[in-house]
This record gives sequence, structure tokens and C-alpha cells, in this order.
Amino acid sequence: MKKVLALILSLALIAALAVGCAPKPTEPAVSPDASDPTPPEAGGTLTLYTWEGMFPEEIIAGFEAETGITVNYAVFDTDETMLTKLETAKGGDYDLVIADDYIIELAVGAGLVQKLDKSKLSNYGNINPIYQGQFYDPADEYTVPYGAGVQTIVFDPNFVDIPVSGYADLLDPSFKDSVGVIGNYRVINGLALKILGYSYNTENLDEIDAAGAKLLELAPNIRVIKDDSLENDLISGEITAAVMYTSQVTAALLERPDLAVVYPAEGIGFGVMGSFIPSQAPNAEAAYKFLDYILDAQRGAECFEWLGYYSTFSASDAYISDEYKPFLTLPAEFGETEMIGNVSDEALQKHELIWTAFRDAAGK
Repeated sequence: MKKVLALILSLALIAALAVGCAPKPTEPAVSPDASDPTPPEAGGTLTLYTWEGMFPEEIIAGFEAETGITVNYAVFDTDETMLTKLETAKGGDYDLVIADDYIIELAVGAGLVQKLDKSKLSNYGNINPIYQGQFYDPADEYTVPYGAGVQTIVFDPNFVDIPVSGYADLLDPSFKDSVGVIGNYRVINGLALKILGYSYNTENLDEIDAAGAKLLELAPNIRVIKDDSLENDLISGEITAAVMYTSQVTAALLERPDLAVVYPAEGIGFGVMGSFIPSQAPNAEAAYKFLDYILDAQRGAECFEWLGYYSTFSASDAYISDEYKPFLTLPAEFGETEMIGNVSDEALQKHELIWTAFRDAAGK
């Protein structure tokens, strides 16, 4: 029943999440005439726009059978691709979008997201409030959280001889040529910012420069930089330690329970995926029906076991099977967390320069 592991091992292209058995994407429906005041009735087609493999096949099939609504599963590769298409469609074409927190903030700011009518979501109370009230939707007006994760250190205690409590320990010379990191530059640059005691979202260019210098100390220890199936390198012994996404950690621990997990003492990068209905969604009623369908406690548990990310529906926690529960519910030992948000163009340019210098120094 190791769906997450099978899912992630089948990846061919990077997505923020694992690849699965979602229906084959097709072209999105065309937006209705904006002058038509009559909202569409539920039925017809739901155009769902997100990464590949966000739902188990059984969830999609069950929803279609129960409602008579056909799911048109359209896929994007990056959050930025999604936002560009949504801007081009002026908030139309798609009925429901699931994307990362920081890009949702931009979509809301651009007027591309409609406010939720929570009276249409009978299961809305199943959401875990820990994942609400975040920077991208502080009043919970626009989104339903769907999965959350943190950047975690995982290492093989059979080959690591020093105590590991945080990011700074990965700079130790004993890790030479044996560390793997994901390819998200804000996360890995942020690792160095956290070692220095700075915010992930600092606008101080001197602090970002200092983080760049600190990050170069990690370069000799880097063996792998990639988003795709990094957990396999740890499972196989190609690397002895890694900074990974939550879904990768879940897959690694299901395969290798002997691996050790560390929530970095310097602070934890914390992210939430959210679902929203675009401002001119052709079939918003179908979107509400789908949201309420997955908000059901048991169905939510099935979704999170498939995803390998933290359950964002507290009502689902009780239904998560024992083998998954240690990975999919928030651990009690969590320390300080900070979400990685949007920063200025100037700060982003500095981050990009630092990332390039780090990769060059690591020979990657």
C-alpha cells in the first residue's frame, strides 16, 4: 500500500509533488461570455488546473460517478506557468486551481481569484485551522488548503558520525561529496539565511550576500542537486544526507524506516498548497462540489496518503492509516517555522546570483 513511494518513483518530470494516475490532461474549456448573467448549473465539466498526480485515480472516478461531472485535468509544470495562463484567460478557462501559497498571493492581488461562498462547502469545518490565516489569504476568503510541507533534513545514521540538529551541521567536512539538496533556490539560499539567523524573506541585500558566502561553505559537500526523486539517492546510499520535500521524506521513510529525520534547529521553511476558484471560472458550481467532495474526512485521508504531504484537514487525521500517520500529521517536536513568501525583484535577482555561484562552486 505504499502509494506515495510508487508514485514518486514513477516521476519522469519534476513537479512540486509526486506524479500519479490523474486523468490525461486535455485543453481547458473556453470561458463563457462575461455578459451572460446566468451562472452555470453544476454538471458538465470541471476543469481542474494543477500539477500532475495531485489526486488518486479513485477520487477522480468517484467524484465523476457521484456527481455526473466530468473532470478535465489540465496540468502545469510551474506556478509561474499557471499564473501566466490565468492572466491570459483573465481569470477564466479554469474552474479550480491548486497551487503554492506565494503564487496564490499574486493571483489574488491581480484580481484573478473569487471569494469563496462557504455556505456551499458543508465540510468546510474539517479544515485544520493551523493552515489557515496565512500570508497569502489572511482572512481565509479565497482558499481551501490542500496539503502542506516543510523542508526537512534526513540522513543515514549508518554513515553519519556527528550529531545533526540543524542546517549548520551539513557544512561539516565529514559530509564532503555526500549531501543532496532540492533544486529550489529560495529554500537552499534560505538554509544559509537561517544559519545566520536571518529571515527567509529578508529584503536586506547585505544579509542575502552574507548568506551567499555561507552557502559556498556547503558546496564541497554537495553531491546532488535535483528536485526529481531525490529520496532515491538517499535510499540507495548515493548520498548520506539530504534536504528534501515532505513527500520525498515520506517516501524515503516508508522504504527505509532506519533513516533519521531532523527538523532544523535554525528554523523550518513551511509551505501550504491552496485551492481556489478563478474569478471568471466557467463552472464554479462544479468547483464547489469537488472541494466539498475532497473535504470529506475519509476522502481527505485517502488524498493525503497519496500525496505524501501533511494533512490539512484535521477531520482526516483519524482516518490516516498507521503506516502513514507519523509522516502526514504535524509532529509535536516542531520548532519555529517561517513561510517563504514573495520578495522584491531586487532581492530575487540577488538570490539568483547567489544560487548560480553556489551551483558553480558545487560543480552542478
